[in-house]
Amino acid sequence: MVHRKKIISGLFITLSFMGLGTAGYAWIEGFSILDAFYMTVITITTVGYGEVHTLSEAGRMFTIFLILFGFGSIGFLAHAFTEAIVEKATSRNSRKKTMEKLIAQLKDHVIICGYGRVGAAAAEHFASTRSEFVVIETSEEQLKLIEARNYHYLEGDATREEVLLAAGIKQAISLVALLDSDPENLFTVLTARELNPTLHIIARTEVATSESRMLRAGADSIISPYAAAGRSVAEKVLATTTKTSPNVKSRITQRKETSWISVTEGSDLAGHVVETAASFLSAPVIGIRRNGRDILQPHHEEKIILGDELLLLRPSGNDARTDDLETRGHKIVLIDDNPVIRQLYTRLFQKAGFHLLTCANGTEGYKIILSEQPDAAIIDFQLPDISGLDICRKLRRNNELSAMKIFMFTADDNEETRRNALQAGIDTVVIKSPDAKEIVDKVKSCLDSAELP
Repeated sequence: MVHRKKIISGLFITLSFMGLGTAGYAWIEGFSILDAFYMTVITITTVGYGEVHTLSEAGRMFTIFLILFGFGSIGFLAHAFTEAIVEKATSRNSRKKTMEKLIAQLKDHVIICGYGRVGAAAAEHFASTRSEFVVIETSEEQLKLIEARNYHYLEGDATREEVLLAAGIKQAISLVALLDSDPENLFTVLTARELNPTLHIIARTEVATSESRMLRAGADSIISPYAAAGRSVAEKVLATTTKTSPNVKSRITQRKETSWISVTEGSDLAGHVVETAASFLSAPVIGIRRNGRDILQPHHEEKIILGDELLLLRPSGNDARTDDLETRGHKIVLIDDNPVIRQLYTRLFQKAGFHLLTCANGTEGYKIILSEQPDAAIIDFQLPDISGLDICRKLRRNNELSAMKIFMFTADDNEETRRNALQAGIDTVVIKSPDAKEIVDKVKSCLDSAELP
C-alpha cells in the first residue's frame, strides 16, 4: 500500500512538471503545443537532443528550472517503482508462492511435521541422502533456520487438511509427525490417514499410554525419543559393567551383513513389489541384480521378476530361512483397477501376514490366479475389461481351484448384485466401506475357519 502511494505521487509530480513545462515553453517562447511538449520531455529526461528552436534568456532560465526539478520527479518515480519490485521479489508472499510451486512438483517425498530437535535431525539426514522432503512448521524462529538451510517448507498447522494438501500429501510416500504434543500428533495422523490411505506414517509420542491411540488413528509405527534414549543409556551402562545380560550385549554388538537370494519359481517372490518382498523376507531389500545390471536402493513399488537376485540386509547370525516362504501366510490375489485400493490393501494384508499379489484388470488377474493357485481371490465387481462375475464363473469351472475362496469387492449394496454373485460361486460379498480392515478380517476369518477340522 505504501509503495502504491509513492508510485501515484511520483506519477502526479512528473505529469505536473510535464504539463508545466509544455505550458511554459508555449507561453515564454511561443512554441506550438507539440514542440513545447517535445522540448519538455527531452529536457526533464536529459537525453541530450538539440533545442527545437533557439531559446531566449528567459527560456534558458526556465529550462534550468525544469531540468533540476523535472528530473528529480522522474528519479523519485523510478525509485518508487524499483522499491516496489524489489520488495515484491523478496516478500514472504512471493517466497511462499515460489515454495508452493516447488513442492507441487515433488513426488514420493517425506513430510516432516515439526522442526524441533528430532525433526531437525531427521531433515538433516534426509538432506544428506538427497531425499526429497517438506517441513511443516509454525514457529518464526524455526522457519528462519529452515530457510537458511534451503529446505522445502510450509508455514502452517500440520493438523489442518489444507496445509497437508499443500505439502503434497497425495503424492508423498511417508509422513513423520514430530509435533510438540501427543494430541497434535494424533490429529495429524488422523488427518493424514484420511487424505492418503497408503501413506506410511511414523508418529512421535511422549507418553506410553498414547501409543495405542496413535496406532488406532492410523500410524504405522511409533517413536518415543526419551524412551529410546533411556534404553540406549541403560544398555551402554550395562555393557561396561559385570551386570551385562547376554541379550543386551548382543543387541549392542549386533552387526548387519548382506546376503543375496535368487528369485526362482519356488521362492514365491516373482510378481511382488519390493516392499512386499521385504516383508516376506523380514529384511530390507537394498539392491536388485537384473540381467547383469544392479539397481541400488530400488523403489518400494519396483516389481520383482523371475531371475532377479535380491540383496538383503540382515543382522549377523540371522538364521531366518529365505527358501520356505509358504509357512509365512496364505497367498491371496487382489484384482482392482484402482491403484490406491491396491496399495492400501497390500499394506493391510501384508501387516496381517498374508502374501498378496495384485493386478489392475481381469484378464491379467485370471492368468495370475491360474498360475499361482492362491488360497483366496478378492475381485472387484466392476473392472475395465471384464466383469468380476464373469471371472468368478470361469474360476468356478476350473476343478483345480475348487478349494479357493472367492470374495467379491463392490460398492453396490444391492440385493440383486449379491444374489448374482452368490449364484456365480462367490463365497462372500464385501461392500466397500470406510473401514478398510473389514475385508482383511473377513478373509482371515474365512480362511482360518476353512483350516479347522
